[in-house]
Amino acid sequence: MEKASAGIERGKRVGLVGENGSGKTTLLRLILGNIEPDSGQILLARGTTIGTVSQEAPSGDLTPLDIVLSADEVRLKLLSEAETTKDPMRVGEIQNRLIDIGAHSAPSRAAAILAGLGIGHSAQNEFSSTLSGGWRMRVALAATLFIEPDLLLLDEPTNHLDLEASMWLENYLKNYSKTLIVVSHDRHILNTVTDNILHLEARQLKLYSGGYDTFARTYREHRAARIASNLRQDRKKKKLESFINRFRYNASKARQAQSRLKALKKLEDSNDHWNHNGTQIVFPETETLAPPLITCSGVSVGYFAGKPVLSDINVRLDPEDRIALLGANGNGKSTFAKLLSGELNPLTGEVGRSKQLRVGYFSQHQIEALESDLTPVELLSREMEGETLNAIRSKLGAFGFQQEKADITIKDLSGGEKARLNLALISCQKPQILVLDEPTNHLDLETRTLLIHALNHFRGAVVLITHDWELLALTTEQLWLVSDGRIRCYSGDLNDYRQHVLATKKDSQGQKKQNTKSLKAKQMTRRDEAIKRVEEGHLRRAVERAEQRLNEAITTKQNIEAMMAEMYGQRQESGKLSDLNKQLKSAETKIIEEETLWLEASERLDSV
Repeated sequence: MEKASAGIERGKRVGLVGENGSGKTTLLRLILGNIEPDSGQILLARGTTIGTVSQEAPSGDLTPLDIVLSADEVRLKLLSEAETTKDPMRVGEIQNRLIDIGAHSAPSRAAAILAGLGIGHSAQNEFSSTLSGGWRMRVALAATLFIEPDLLLLDEPTNHLDLEASMWLENYLKNYSKTLIVVSHDRHILNTVTDNILHLEARQLKLYSGGYDTFARTYREHRAARIASNLRQDRKKKKLESFINRFRYNASKARQAQSRLKALKKLEDSNDHWNHNGTQIVFPETETLAPPLITCSGVSVGYFAGKPVLSDINVRLDPEDRIALLGANGNGKSTFAKLLSGELNPLTGEVGRSKQLRVGYFSQHQIEALESDLTPVELLSREMEGETLNAIRSKLGAFGFQQEKADITIKDLSGGEKARLNLALISCQKPQILVLDEPTNHLDLETRTLLIHALNHFRGAVVLITHDWELLALTTEQLWLVSDGRIRCYSGDLNDYRQHVLATKKDSQGQKKQNTKSLKAKQMTRRDEAIKRVEEGHLRRAVERAEQRLNEAITTKQNIEAMMAEMYGQRQESGKLSDLNKQLKSAETKIIEEETLWLEASERLDSV
């Protein structure tokens, strides 16, 4: 940055965007005071507290709940002083201050944040050393959210989250009342959470009102006014129109496809703006195979015999299926992906595969396993054995590895570059199925858009696991929910699933609040319920007695009518008939009375 200036008002939620390497993380470090500017200054309102997520995941003997609670240093200091001071006046001041900062509700609030990020009650009270690095980073994020700083700085906060935790975080940040600056490559987060976009380009800063799509559209319009030739942008627009035309017929078949059509149209209106120097992602055409491509019949799968992660899997994949796997981390999505790719064999049941089927499988552990001392050219030479060097470099160039980038050792590549290299390796296989497990981690905004385009051009089947909402919305048509050791079709669309996830988390938090109610309130509730049960019991028995008396009255009337029928026409029985006639009228009156009582009792019971 050079002579860059921008002002952010209190309470604004700002998305910081720019090309990789443009200086976004450097700007956050300047705001934090970790580094000093060569010239100029960073001005903050007096007394502003700043919070950010530590790059080192917390560990040790503390539990996640303890770590989150210990993040509030003011609360800890006051509690410690309250235990040691002997001055009654000071004790009173401390207690008032604790009430002001909501210290007594802190444990339940910390637990709710951890639960929202996917760390359940049992995990909250285990040692953090038992958690993986990704889960510990969730604890670090929870600790930052817990202290509610005046200025919250987040750098790619969803990288370690699954879709469900990302949904919760999005909802939390959308309602954050203080100032937020977030660096993210997640278009959905930038659109739904932020009300301003701060663009870092050519070492300058410019603040735009609105979310990311509004910024991208405005930026494109300004750029188009400066650039006479707009051929590249026109070509992208034509490609996007072909996507819409391709899926217009399919979109009429399902709600999810309808949502996808609208989202593609929205993407056209706010196409990405950065020049990617010719970078593309292309999955080549491959031979078409007859359906089904893969069938699973009564399959269970796991890593140890007798301990399946998923059971009773009965599914099939056909050409051009577009499937999103939903469900929280740990439910078995990645295990199912490994089963489809052939990395895992079933414990029980049968997996049928079409002959000549090739599965392109992408996962984070593949990126980590890339041979670090090789260059991209050397790595692809193995996959493209027999091809010319020009063909290999052409393939790498299409994935952004042009000229000297293709000759750098893999260990010196960024996370996003390694992900693109892995996608290039997959494309060499000419697969009929793509199984992609979190493919957008470390990818920037335009590369994510290029991946969306590539998947929509791809003629084979796609199975996708991702926390990237836009990628799901723009590329998938079927939703499969992985939970409770099973895989089943989800009948709603992505918005239905979002509402379900948020409602479930809200209900869980509401239950925790209910559990913290005072004993007196619980006793009052139980008393009221007991009174209601007693009242209901009395009314139910009253209805039963009234119904019994009504039936008896009806039976009496029927008996009298039967006796009168036998005596009809016999003169010597005229006296008895007269008596029976009186009894009949009395029985009819009794029926009316008992029927009225029965109806009244029934209405009172219904009201209760």
